Amino acid sequence: MATRRERERGSSRSDTGARLLAAIPAIAFALFIVSQGGLVFAIGLILLGIVAMGELFHMMERVRPAALAGFLALVALCLGALYGDQYQVVLVLAASVPVTFVLSLLRPRREHISWAMAVVFLGILWIALPIAHAVLLRELPHGGGLMLDVLIGTFLNDTCAYFAGRAWGTRPIAPRISPNKTLEGLLGGIVGGTFFFWLFAIAYQHDWFKGPDALLIGFCVALVAPLGDLFESALKRDLDVKDAGRFFGAHGGVLDRLDGVLFTVVVAYYVSRAVIG
Repeated sequence: MATRRERERGSSRSDTGARLLAAIPAIAFALFIVSQGGLVFAIGLILLGIVAMGELFHMMERVRPAALAGFLALVALCLGALYGDQYQVVLVLAASVPVTFVLSLLRPRREHISWAMAVVFLGILWIALPIAHAVLLRELPHGGGLMLDVLIGTFLNDTCAYFAGRAWGTRPIAPRISPNKTLEGLLGGIVGGTFFFWLFAIAYQHDWFKGPDALLIGFCVALVAPLGDLFESALKRDLDVKDAGRFFGAHGGVLDRLDGVLFTVVVAYYVSRAVIG
């Protein structure tokens, strides 16, 4: 008979294979919109953002947030980032406050209006604003390559953290939020995410991306990616839900897959502007 450890390893390999299989369409979609850039990229992100915000609003539906306000802010922020710059993004962000208030007043029920507006503002700041930064990042010179680097660094950070945690993890870093996350996994993810960001950059983008610059940006991306994961885990723990949605079937929703990216694209944009120009 198979031992318990052997069964766990078999289950882990099966789960990893299923995750990779489920990720193939998402990877193809990401590669397509990143390669196209411009309006195609913005529209693709808007669609993902609407699903992600819908998951957030569904988790907090008891306060009946004015979802339309969040969706409008998302579209406006992305278009502002595409056809303008940070100035237009800030203008849209400021305008989202009175718009959210008015649309919250128009709800059939006016109970919990403070919490309802807070949920919408959370969606705007946590989901819509980072997605707008992804558009800003893609619009930079060599933005397509930078966006691919960020995705590689973010997702391989998570993968390396998972395997390092399973192999050596003994010290939990946030037992009340995510008991399975360990210090060893965190360090493995940071090292792995930084390495693969740097490796892809020097292997395929060496004509414009210097090794030290790639190492610095990759380290910053790998450093904040776990924070995005912990941020969403804290919300789900507080709301007592396992997954944010079912967009990817048994592997969760859009928020479950993009929680790290929502943090890394913002950091990557500003560090890239500072380092590369």
